[in-house]
Amino acid sequence: MIEPLVTVQGLVKNYQALRPLRVESLIVNRRDVISITGLDAPAAEMFVGLLTGAVLPDEGEIRLFGKSTSEVADSDAWLAMLDGVGIVTDRAVLISQFTVEQNIAMPFTLEVDPVAAAMRPRVRQLAEEVGLGGDDLHTPVAQASPHVQARVRLARAVALEPSVLFAEHPSATLARDTVKAFAADVRRVAGARGLAVLAITADEVFASALGGHVLVHEPVSGALKPRRGWSRMFRVLSD
Repeated sequence: MIEPLVTVQGLVKNYQALRPLRVESLIVNRRDVISITGLDAPAAEMFVGLLTGAVLPDEGEIRLFGKSTSEVADSDAWLAMLDGVGIVTDRAVLISQFTVEQNIAMPFTLEVDPVAAAMRPRVRQLAEEVGLGGDDLHTPVAQASPHVQARVRLARAVALEPSVLFAEHPSATLARDTVKAFAADVRRVAGARGLAVLAITADEVFASALGGHVLVHEPVSGALKPRRGWSRMFRVLSD
């Protein structure tokens, strides 16, 4: 039997909110595409921290790649576990004085000023994979549009070949007319690489365009319930 990538069971975490974060049960298998709605930005940030083992639960268990996050012995073991995770979030810092190309190169090397000639084909290929053109590469990232910055974050998240992609409110800064295209690119990149995707989003258009399963979080019980008949409605409204 193949071990799930992520297993959450009976999660309770108290943090600075009106009520604890609860997640009753969640399983993410290889190549799954799942969106969770109903978590605001602080709750989503906390949940991603819990999923990655940066924060430990007060109750319940989270298993990442078959290992309980509470049993990770030291920082080396934790970092090794995180090799299998990519995270798309606006909290991922882009270096404003660097170009798009330099920012995309950073997972591979910190020697990006300038990017070595031997590295450039690899960076260009990754940029094209996430939907960026050659002209985008030389744009200072601070001057790039939000949808370009989002794709830079996506490129960096998949650069080191993770097994699962956590997307934390990935469309929060995007113009509405760019959301569907970005969601489609996330799905395409993940599908081509064989990644699972777990998106935590308040954006119903993004969740619908991403496809897969859409689950609604119920804050009191922590249950994650399928939302039926919903994606079709938002597909029609967003067209």
